[in-house]
Amino acid sequence: MILSFLCYNSLMKFRIFWSILAVLCFIYGILVFLTGSGTGFFIVWFLLCALCLACALFSGRGRWKRLPKALKTMLILILIVFLGLFFFVEALILTGFKDTSKKDLDVIIVLGAQVYESGPSVVLKHRLDEAFDYLQENPATVCIVTGAKGPNEPFSEAEGMRRYLISRGINEGRIILEDQALDTKQNISYSMKLFDAKKESVGIISNNFHMYRALRLAKKAGLSDVYGIPAPSTPLYLPNNMLREFFGVVKSFVAG
Repeated sequence: MILSFLCYNSLMKFRIFWSILAVLCFIYGILVFLTGSGTGFFIVWFLLCALCLACALFSGRGRWKRLPKALKTMLILILIVFLGLFFFVEALILTGFKDTSKKDLDVIIVLGAQVYESGPSVVLKHRLDEAFDYLQENPATVCIVTGAKGPNEPFSEAEGMRRYLISRGINEGRIILEDQALDTKQNISYSMKLFDAKKESVGIISNNFHMYRALRLAKKAGLSDVYGIPAPSTPLYLPNNMLREFFGVVKSFVAG
């Protein structure tokens, strides 16, 4: 009887754990949605919420035990492999948080993100502020702002970035627009046509969580004298950004 009570108590704790996790995922998904980032990735948090609710339901007494042993073994192995891959990729992403830049680079490239009529999104503002600081400290450096106009944007991301930097006092003559790129790979490859990629040194500016993949793509595109200049990110939304970047890095590896 005591053993039965302990098992029931343990199962209840699991159900409470999964239920609390489901609520947290749901609330976080709403917070991410309210940022208006321009992507639909917030849906992933609602899917995680549904998965946690399913786990809470599945934690009911005896349900796990009734599964065939082979199925339980397979599910556990899948979980272990996924967690191993997840933590490995996240460790790679964290290596991009380190600033590897140097003074007096010939060119810096600011990767695009969501823009609004009122100005850059929070994510993009971090990148632009980092670019502003670098341009102030290195007056000979030229800045390439890159990014096309998305369907939910009033103008190209490059144009939005140009306006922001000019409003902060950067000379328009130091800013080069690349307004055709639709993703990170194109941001880099299209920007390479605007300077001598074989002779000039270049810094890539993006948020810290995005820097590992951006540098990897830059080096694959043929840039050798390239450095990472990671901009900060908003701590509240870092879990969302890190999870989204996990899928981005995996996709990058699969695509070669």
